[in-house]
Amino acid sequence: MTDYALDALKRKRAEMTGEIALCHARLQQLSTDLEHLDATLRLFAPDFVQESVLPKVFTPPKSWSKRGEMSRAVLSILRVAKGPLSTREIAAMIVDQRGLENDAGILNIMTRRVGHVLRDKRETGLVRSIEETGLWLQWEIVR
Repeated sequence: MTDYALDALKRKRAEMTGEIALCHARLQQLSTDLEHLDATLRLFAPDFVQESVLPKVFTPPKSWSKRGEMSRAVLSILRVAKGPLSTREIAAMIVDQRGLENDAGILNIMTRRVGHVLRDKRETGLVRSIEETGLWLQWEIVR
């Protein structure tokens, strides 16, 4: 194995062990905090059963995306569009692309997010809105 590959692997191992150490320290702090919280709860409610409170796990909604992913999706849809598209039409296309359930809740969330991206891109001059009499603005790429 070459020296630069070996050095890169050693650096990666050092990063990972450092991250593990940070996670262990955070876990220790959380355990200590939980013990203190349980002791405080017992002061107010001596008959409190700790196991009666189930852990709350955060799960992000399916409509979330990584940084810049929504902008890229919106701009790619507008680039291949034959004409101007409404905010709602773009949102519906993104819902279909991601394979999400096509229900009103997801579509409304996605429409708000697409609208935010389009307004941001309009300020930078990448897209423009066309005033229509309908409910949704029509958008197109500035060419």
